[in-house]
Amino acid sequence: MRPVSERLPVFPWDRLEPYKAAAAAHPGGIVDLSVGTPVDPVPDLVRAALAENSDSPGYPFAWGTAELREAMAGWFARRLGVSVEPSATMPLIGSKELVGWLPTLLGLEPGDQVAYPELAYPTYEIGALVARAEPVTYVDPVADLDPSRVKLLWLNTPSNPTGRTLDAAELKRIVDWARTHGILVFSDECYIELGWDVEPVSVLHPSVSGGSHDGLIAVHSLSKRSNFAGYRGAYLAGDAALVKELLGIRKHTGMMVPYPVQAAMIAALGDRAHVDEQRERYARRRAALRDAFTAAGFRIEHSEASLYLWATRGEPCWETVDWLSRAGILVAPGEFYGAAGKEFVRIAFTATDERVEEAVRRLA
Repeated sequence: MRPVSERLPVFPWDRLEPYKAAAAAHPGGIVDLSVGTPVDPVPDLVRAALAENSDSPGYPFAWGTAELREAMAGWFARRLGVSVEPSATMPLIGSKELVGWLPTLLGLEPGDQVAYPELAYPTYEIGALVARAEPVTYVDPVADLDPSRVKLLWLNTPSNPTGRTLDAAELKRIVDWARTHGILVFSDECYIELGWDVEPVSVLHPSVSGGSHDGLIAVHSLSKRSNFAGYRGAYLAGDAALVKELLGIRKHTGMMVPYPVQAAMIAALGDRAHVDEQRERYARRRAALRDAFTAAGFRIEHSEASLYLWATRGEPCWETVDWLSRAGILVAPGEFYGAAGKEFVRIAFTATDERVEEAVRRLA
């Protein structure tokens, strides 16, 4: 067996460890703005649903319970204006699981291309490499890609790391092109409930899809909007035939969300109040950090949605990381997300209110 080091890149965050140690040595402790992991409490109704369903001795279904499929379809209709049959939905063991395994589940082979944005979450590349397919990036998929080779096209709107959001017209242009060439489109929309300056739209919305979900899948997560990351609960919906194909493989390979987590997902999808409360927290932290970093000489680009500020001082990103680490603030270098991010850093606003206030004080 070839060692992992020969098959996959170094795990990006391992390279950040020296700067994390430097930030942690600050007298006031570290302010970690490098990773978008939730820090606020899991909503009470979610915890209660998990506990009430903890006596689950049997094996769960890969497709999820009928109640969960109804809850997922209901959420798409209420929140995104998308009509989807419950049978065209499926729970996931967190969205990263799907991103990392999708090219393998689809049966992609060496020579097949997996395309994703030039600034992107690193797991899109990893998924292609695990399947021994070819990862390829784009700025504009219509202009930059060879449609005869691309088998899977990843969209990410709102974007991680930039927060950039594609509008309905842009999404439709890409979808029409992909359908013309028989390319499957998977849209990672995990930050869709965190639009600040825009209202993000799903690839499944009729203004994009024309009312047909053929060749389209939207991927969503509860991690950010419901502080659900530790539970590993996400879901997809779209092309019914493609969902059925993925289900067949997932049943064989044991990709099943535990029943108690499915019950917690139902509770989270059915409640809007806790989402609004969490959005208010993030909006407050975003405003404070945006003002502080701008005042400290940073330029913010995009960042109209998601949990991040995409910022630059016009210098190599590692110099910015080093400068901030000496103030006890840890951020992610833009290089982690592609060569085009070499002068940017990604600033997460998932720290507690106290830590955000401390970062603002240090930057001032």
